[in-house]
Amino acid sequence: MLENRKLIVFLVAVLSLCSFNVKAQNSKTGTWGIVTVTLPGDSTHKWGAYIELQTRTNTLFNQAFYYEAKGGVSYDIANNYTALIGTGRYITYDYDDLDGPPTNLETRLWQQLTVNQFLDRIKIEHRYRVEQRFFNTGYRNRFRYRLNLAIPINHAKIGPKTWYGATFNEIFLNNKAPHFERNRFYLGLGYQFNKSLSVQAGWMHQYNYTLTTAGAKNNLAINIQYRINRKKGKAKEFIPAMHD
Repeated sequence: MLENRKLIVFLVAVLSLCSFNVKAQNSKTGTWGIVTVTLPGDSTHKWGAYIELQTRTNTLFNQAFYYEAKGGVSYDIANNYTALIGTGRYITYDYDDLDGPPTNLETRLWQQLTVNQFLDRIKIEHRYRVEQRFFNTGYRNRFRYRLNLAIPINHAKIGPKTWYGATFNEIFLNNKAPHFERNRFYLGLGYQFNKSLSVQAGWMHQYNYTLTTAGAKNNLAINIQYRINRKKGKAKEFIPAMHD
């Protein structure tokens, strides 16, 4: 019970730090605060689910301008192959006018296939995602591919009391010009406390491209993940990758 209370306090503190509204100029370094709760499939159960809350700030821990809440239902097709259907709500504000109305509202649906490979200490994830994006200004499709690597440092597998390094690169493509929309690169360090709780933090570099502008932004990304382990069924080896 005490551990659960400490976890709740910690989660609230992280989201609060990422939500201060302070007027400032556009910053090259922002913050992403992410909390994810997952009910994964296991040796007995093929169905799973997850929910996630996220906020992003324009500067380090200040000027929160972006919020999202999303979730999905997953199904383990085969060993190391997982399909997922998800949906989410995304709200963006002008960081120079945080008290004003949102500049963008989005409801998103997506279908996803994740393929995991375990090559000794190197854990590899391939993720393919197709998105249907409904904006207050229209509709767009998007296609994403992410290659994710995780390497445990002090154990052969990622389990309780394990430090691990993590990196990924993801490309975002549209069916309409500009076909290349975004590239996202991440490099971080994580710690798996027990069978359920892990925390990961690192550098997130995001490059955005449109027909009229292009730009990049660095972010400190902090991701807290909590896995719900069922009493019946043996947990599979997993990669503590970000769901975003």
